[in-house]
Amino acid sequence: MLDGREDQASGLRRLFRRAPPTVVAMFTAGRAPNALAARTLTDLASRARGVAVLDETPGEGGLLEAFGVESRGDLLHLIDGATPIGALVSELGSSLSHLSVGGAALALPLLDDDRRDHLVTGLAELQRKSQLMVIHGMQSEWARPSPFVLAAPGRMLVVEASARGVTDGVAIIRHLAGAGAGDLAVAVAGAKDRREALELFGQLDALVRRRVGLPLRLIGELGRDDLAARLQDQAPPKRERLASAAFLRRLSAWTHSNGMTGGQRA
Repeated sequence: MLDGREDQASGLRRLFRRAPPTVVAMFTAGRAPNALAARTLTDLASRARGVAVLDETPGEGGLLEAFGVESRGDLLHLIDGATPIGALVSELGSSLSHLSVGGAALALPLLDDDRRDHLVTGLAELQRKSQLMVIHGMQSEWARPSPFVLAAPGRMLVVEASARGVTDGVAIIRHLAGAGAGDLAVAVAGAKDRREALELFGQLDALVRRRVGLPLRLIGELGRDDLAARLQDQAPPKRERLASAAFLRRLSAWTHSNGMTGGQRA
């Protein structure tokens, strides 16, 4: 059972369900997960009008390294009330933007209302410019997902067509199931053809049904199918997402809980 992170994610969840954008937490399984994440984001951005990634990984050895870009700062820097969100966002492509949120994920429960509101306002501005928002969490933290990951209405696992991909995929799915995740969208990367992709998904689905019980659904192949469109088609109905000012209101509720640290707010 998770600690207070689930309670802290409730306000975030409402914000993330807002339309637009569609919000999904992304996980990658394979021999080079960050490189696979970079490939996936590039593909999503080639098919959607605007993709924003909220990245919890550090610069060194993280997602930005796969793009050869240095971080411009963390969402947490907005607490000064003077830094504009645009100063922290890196453009990784014509339709792909990046915002580091690792520091904010750790600090949010400790912030007072004014400082928290600065972060929420910045996120709301980024949302207005995005069609699809992707949460990229720390690989080492999959067993204890952050409130950002827990709040995302959708979850996608990109599995490399390899033994390592299947093995790591099952491990990730087990952690997500333990965190209370519902069903999970799966995309296959690197298969020789459609038949191999279907066979790999069948193998993964059979293992998960037997060992975990979390429902999986195949949404296609990376590079061959329009995963961005399929993620948006399968997003929660609009009537459910209206409560989403959600990610932001959920984010606000987050800071009123001391469940993560038990400490006092700054």
